[in-house]
Amino acid sequence: LQHELRAMRESCMMLEEGYQPGITFIAVGKAFNIPPGTTVDVGITHPTEFDFYLCSHAGIQQLTYQMCHTYVRCTRSVSIPAPAYYAHLVAFRARYHLVDREHDSYSGEGSQPSGTSEDTTLSNMARAVQVHPDANSVMYFA
Repeated sequence: LQHELRAMRESCMMLEEGYQPGITFIAVGKAFNIPPGTTVDVGITHPTEFDFYLCSHAGIQQLTYQMCHTYVRCTRSVSIPAPAYYAHLVAFRARYHLVDREHDSYSGEGSQPSGTSEDTTLSNMARAVQVHPDANSVMYFA
């Protein structure tokens, strides 16, 4: 989570100097039905950093419910919001791009040496998973 948050903040700064929008993480669960507004700030939270668990108000619950009806692969509702399914599909497809690159092109580079920066690894992954420009504005993974 720390890496993703840092990357989002850096992306916002690239858009506009000083641009720091508020970022809210919403996790959707389907196992329990607790009343909207329930807040937990001990037990399941981080022991030293400020965080809490809040069961959202009815508006966010309604939004996530409606998003369960927007999955393009299915004519019925699904159990989690469509963006969560799409993120899974993209990650699953990216794994195949990476595996294909490892098998198709033997360059003798071998594995990453220990101590290699995470940025180098991410840039290698970005080069391996390139989407054709014609497919950038469509949901090719759906």
